[in-house]
Amino acid sequence: MQWLAEVCVKRPVFATMLIASLVVVGLFSFMSLGVDLFPKIDFPTITINVINPGASPEEIETEITEKIEEAVNTISGIDELRSTSVEGLSQVFVQFVLEKDVNVAAQEVENRVQTVIPNLPDTAEQPTVIKMDSDAAPVLRIVVSAPLPLREVTEIAKNKIKERVESVSGVGQVTMIGAQERQINVWVDPDKLRSYNVTPAEVTAALKSQNAEFPSGRLDEGQTETSVRTMGKIQKPEQFEDIVVATRGNYAVKVKDLGYTEDGAQEIRSEARLNGKPAVNLVVAKQSGQNTVAVAHGVKDRLKEIESTLPKGFEMRVVGDNSIFIENSLHAIEEHLVVGSFLAAIVVFLFLWSFRSTFIAALAIPTSIISTFALMYAMGYTLNSITMLALTLMVGIVIDDAIVVLENIFRFIEEKGMDPFQAAIEGTREIGLAVLATTLSLMAVFVPIGFMQGIVGKFMSSFGLTASFAVAVSLIVSFTLTPMLAARLIKRKHLKKAEQKAETSDILDDELMERGEVRPQEEEHLSKEAGWFRHVDGIYTWLLKFSMGHRWVIITLCVLVFLSIVPLFMFVGKNFLPVDDQSHFEVTIRAEEGSSLGATAQVFERAASEIRKLPGVTDTLVTVGGGTQQVVNAGTIYVKLTPIEQRDRSQEQLMAATREMLANREKFPEELGLRTSVQIVQAFSGGGFRNANVQFMIAGPDLKKLEE
Repeated sequence: MQWLAEVCVKRPVFATMLIASLVVVGLFSFMSLGVDLFPKIDFPTITINVINPGASPEEIETEITEKIEEAVNTISGIDELRSTSVEGLSQVFVQFVLEKDVNVAAQEVENRVQTVIPNLPDTAEQPTVIKMDSDAAPVLRIVVSAPLPLREVTEIAKNKIKERVESVSGVGQVTMIGAQERQINVWVDPDKLRSYNVTPAEVTAALKSQNAEFPSGRLDEGQTETSVRTMGKIQKPEQFEDIVVATRGNYAVKVKDLGYTEDGAQEIRSEARLNGKPAVNLVVAKQSGQNTVAVAHGVKDRLKEIESTLPKGFEMRVVGDNSIFIENSLHAIEEHLVVGSFLAAIVVFLFLWSFRSTFIAALAIPTSIISTFALMYAMGYTLNSITMLALTLMVGIVIDDAIVVLENIFRFIEEKGMDPFQAAIEGTREIGLAVLATTLSLMAVFVPIGFMQGIVGKFMSSFGLTASFAVAVSLIVSFTLTPMLAARLIKRKHLKKAEQKAETSDILDDELMERGEVRPQEEEHLSKEAGWFRHVDGIYTWLLKFSMGHRWVIITLCVLVFLSIVPLFMFVGKNFLPVDDQSHFEVTIRAEEGSSLGATAQVFERAASEIRKLPGVTDTLVTVGGGTQQVVNAGTIYVKLTPIEQRDRSQEQLMAATREMLANREKFPEELGLRTSVQIVQAFSGGGFRNANVQFMIAGPDLKKLEE
């Protein structure tokens, strides 16, 4: 690398363009980087959903779940196979070993599921195979409410808000919870069914077959051709009553003979309430790999456009916004990055006591950090807490190589009286191998982190490679930009003073010799021997002499410090991810089996009203029956808090207070049979995983015994 320093000293344009190219590519890459809380992690977990409306859990288990499990169980690399069978829904979760490529796993599962479809019940819908997506967690929670029937609120939420939000760039899915959409209901009288000897299945089949449109071919007329379509769709609700269900003798039995039709609404299987008021909850999830902050800003901008078009009385609020915490976290890290860079430069200035030298050394920080963005973009990384942590940590490291090279060049100029150009070449040549060894030793620490295996490796790989690239760029800077600038910016003030001093001394010597006197010799001091550096050097020399004179004391202290790792490690708290105060948390509640939607919603609202009494709580959003399973006796309470600087109690303290409140048997007696959990908002979702610290499973052949 020494030859590179010599080339850069003699060819400054080459050195400038080399570093400038890295910086420019890094700047453009920075503008294209996504922003998220954590790196994108692909967990090889596949979910298979099969819907069979009305089927009992036992029927779902035997007719659907077991068949799918048998089909996919032979795929290689399966780590765990789990399933859930509830009324009308089968869910099979296939978790592969971490080394398995998630796309290959999804394709293999898809192929095996296709072979089972002919054996599934005719009433079952087409199976869906879904990859677990760590980006599927909600980005925004939008609540729409109005003093109108729920069906009208749902129509506005769907047609004027949901459809327009879905068109925002980066939005993957918008799910409505607590909605009640329009539906044509056909009510039949059981007595009339028996009198005409008609079954409900015949009514259903007639409604399906006589309310459809089919292509009917083409009509050729010489030189023209016309497509023919059978218009079989019913246009008005009352026309359903004229559908012929069956023929009894010469009489055609119609729907109106058996009952009546109603332009009504769907049966409510989910409910949402904001601070006790019924509402429609729109949960916005982003597309995989998209910028969370950009998607959130895009949706909020679209909501501002929509707000002016809503009918009078409609209220639209963003209750949950995950991008706020991400932005605040990244801004804090960016601030630390900038402040750390300035502090590092100040420390360098205090020791070099030269603005020019400080500028040369400190220039390694922005050039190395900005250039690292190019690698992050090439590797598909995002600006998240892990990669930004790596860059913040590197601020104090990337400047080291430049300081070592600069100090050695300065020493050649000061102590050996060498010309700055020659000193830049010779100083870099002498110290080059040591600088290279130092950089490689750092990379030997960080590069292996980039290739760690397991879940920790998936999180920390971006940390290791980001840090390694920053260190590598700092090495290039120290061998190119640093010697080139040192050769041109470091002035020979001390040499000029020395020459003037020598000339003065010669004149004085001549005058003294004429008088027959001799001038006493003056002790020469270098810059490192002047000022407070002399005190620093004295303290360091004393410590060094003491250490060398008491080697066994130093070795014993080092061994004791090393052994103290074990007890200290036992006392330090441990967690996979840091628990940050994000100003929101969730309460999951499951009521007794068999509880209706209305009864469950009342219990949830009772809990939510108590939570709203806690200091620092601004909103509670109750959702019952949401999710894929739509279990009406379970749901969540989303609790939004005031910003951390505006409250006295932390998020953890408020969560603990919520647990105590839910455990109060006077407010929530045991007869309610509630199972509650207070937890942070889940950062990753999908794959049947739950956001709990401890999970256990009881297995056995007898379901009743397991319940006991």
